[in-house]
Order: sequence, then C-alpha cells, then structure tokens
Amino acid sequence: MLPFARPSVKPPVGARRAPGWRGRTPLAARVSRLVHGMVCGGTTLAAVGMSAPAAAVTCGDWPSYRTFVERFVQADGRVIDFSTASQQTTSEGQSYAMFFALVANDRATFDLLLAWTRKNLAGGQFDANNVRLPAWQWGRKPDGSWGVLDPNPASDSDLWIAYDLLQAGRLWNAPNYTALGTELAAQIVGHEVADLAGLGPMLLPGPDGFVNAGVTRLNPSYMPLPLLRGLAHDLRDGPWTAIAKNTLKIVMTTSPHGFTPDWAAWRQGQFVVDPKTGDLGSYDAIRVYLWAALAAPSDPLAKPWLNAVHGMNDRVTQTRVPPEKVAVTTGNGTGEGPLSYWGALAPYFAVLGDTRNLALARAHLTALDNGAPGYEPVYYDRVLGLFGTGALDGRYRFDVNGQLIPAWRGACE
Repeated sequence: MLPFARPSVKPPVGARRAPGWRGRTPLAARVSRLVHGMVCGGTTLAAVGMSAPAAAVTCGDWPSYRTFVERFVQADGRVIDFSTASQQTTSEGQSYAMFFALVANDRATFDLLLAWTRKNLAGGQFDANNVRLPAWQWGRKPDGSWGVLDPNPASDSDLWIAYDLLQAGRLWNAPNYTALGTELAAQIVGHEVADLAGLGPMLLPGPDGFVNAGVTRLNPSYMPLPLLRGLAHDLRDGPWTAIAKNTLKIVMTTSPHGFTPDWAAWRQGQFVVDPKTGDLGSYDAIRVYLWAALAAPSDPLAKPWLNAVHGMNDRVTQTRVPPEKVAVTTGNGTGEGPLSYWGALAPYFAVLGDTRNLALARAHLTALDNGAPGYEPVYYDRVLGLFGTGALDGRYRFDVNGQLIPAWRGACE
C-alpha cells in the first residue's frame, strides 16, 4: 500500500463495491458519436437547448422523475435495478428515490419507499424507538427465493435516508420523520463512525469488514458535503462538522492529479492506496464531482473541494469524453464513461463555468431522455441523471447549512 503523492509534472492525456452492475451501457459509444455530430456538425448547441450554463428554475411536474418512478419503482415502493441478474434493490436506490420524491413534493411515493425499506431492509425495525440500520442489498437468491442478499449496511445510504427524513420532517411539517431521522443518525454514529488516530471522526463504509490489521478502508463518495452540513445543523452535538473537514482531507490528499479514487485507506497516520481496489477511480468516485458541485458556493469547504477534483474537467476539455476508469496516482485514464457520468458531471461543469463541457453533458443527457432505438437507460444512468438535471433545472439546491431548498418551497410557491 503506497501513500498518495502530489505530481511534479502533469500526466500525459489518455495515457463497496467496485460494482460490475454499474458498468457502461452498450449505447455509450453510439450516443457519444451522436453528440459529437450535434456539437461539431450542422446542429448547433442552441438548437438543443445548450446556450446557457444552467436553466432558470423549473416549476410544475418533473417528467424525468415520473419516468424514473414508472420504470424503476414498484407499486409497493421497491426500487429495482433491472441491469443486475438478481434484480437487486439497494439501500442506495431507496435513499436516492426518497430524496427525489421530496424534491418532487411526492409524499405518497416517499412513504411507500420508506415502508418498503422498513419491512424488507430493516426487518420491521425502523421506527424512532426501534431502529436497525438497513441491509444494503436485497434481491433474488441463488435458490430462487427473494430476500436480503447482504445484511451489512452501507453508510452512504444510511446517511442519505437520515438526511431525507430530517428534511422531510421540516419541509412537510412531519415530526415523525424528524424523530426517525434523528434516531437513524444516532445509529450511524454508534455503528458506522470511528475516531481514527491522527485524523479524528470518520464515516466508515459500513459497520463490518472495513477495518483490518491497522488498515481502515474509506470511500470518499460516501460523504456528500451538503448532507454533512445538514446533519451538523440539525444535530448539533454530532461529529458531522469534523467528518466534513476530514472528508476534504481525504479528497485533497488522494487526488494528486485532480481525480478521486473509488476507495482509499488510512494506515499509521496517513492516507494510502486502497489494498483491495488500488488507485482506481470510476463508478463510485464519479459522485464526488457531483457532490462537490452541489455544495453551497458560500460554504468555506466548497471551493477547495472543487479545486481538488479539477482533473475530470481538464480531461474532458482535452478529450471531449470523461474516462471510465482512472489510475489516480498517475492520472492515466482509459475507456469512455457512460451516460451516468454525464449526469454527475453536468452540475460540476456548470459550477466551474465551463460552458463547452456543460454543452457536451447536456447533449448527452438529452440523448438519454429522448432514448434511442434498442436502448433503455439503466438504474445508475437515471439516478445520476436526476441529480444532475434536477440541479441544473433549479428543482433543488442546498443552502450553506445543508438545508434542502426544493423549488416548490421557494421560487415556485
């Protein structure tokens, strides 16, 4: 395990789960060629709505959200990833869908998602006076039955659900959500937060399996700054502010070329390359660029966070596509990121003021929304697309205290 080091020169261009189910879709290359033709050929960016870095606030129904619910959410509130052999449901999918339902002011769907999570991922133990951290994976078992596939919780999803509940309690004036979110946050602190020697409080990826022989594995994408700020505001005695500062340290230290790894590790007082996945930055790490862009600009950690992950914007400027995989210690990238990457990167380009790269992202996302012959967007395309386009369209934002500001409680009232 090697420590991360800052480069002396720029690298040459191009030169939880590391999940195969998040792999690129077969359409990615075709969409890339289509977008290249749109941007470089006879179709202008203005003709496909690419003239401005970000749209004005969009009020009313959210068609992309409705499409997501129709295609990926069962009537009972289960989010299904059809791209997996087990037809899996993850606590991540439930947590993201709850967030989107809150942004859409869709309390009925929010409650269905919460009820399914309570019954199936938490074994019925998911009330303010009796909370169990939910299992991260549920689906079809090898014997054909259905149920929990991996009981270990995933702390990023737990964090999102706690945040969703606290914000829902405030926005919908529902104390029962607030009480459950508060207790869930306490369970996270009790089971998924560790005080690392030489660093301080840090969110572990889950309760079990991430600390071994003095090495603690960490995932930078599990700790979005707006969520940590939100929990710090609502639960003032918690470790959330310290975790936010320490997460910035992870991102700054482990991104020597401006690319963040999927996983890193803490050993003997320093960040080192992860012993299992190495220095790979791919499907987990792509969210770090998104979370950096969603933070309130006035947050004192927002600018250094964004500056630390400049590599992806630099690379897209040079090559016109995001690399699917990056060796972050050298900056060498390979492959072409799928449509989900463009969803994550669109707000990042907008915040950086790079209108050219934003135009590329919007063109890709337009192709995603409009579909293509023989192609149906997969789960990860849809959720990162909703995060990205929802932010660009002004459907939600986070203030400096991490409070969610949906359009229906602001400009659209």
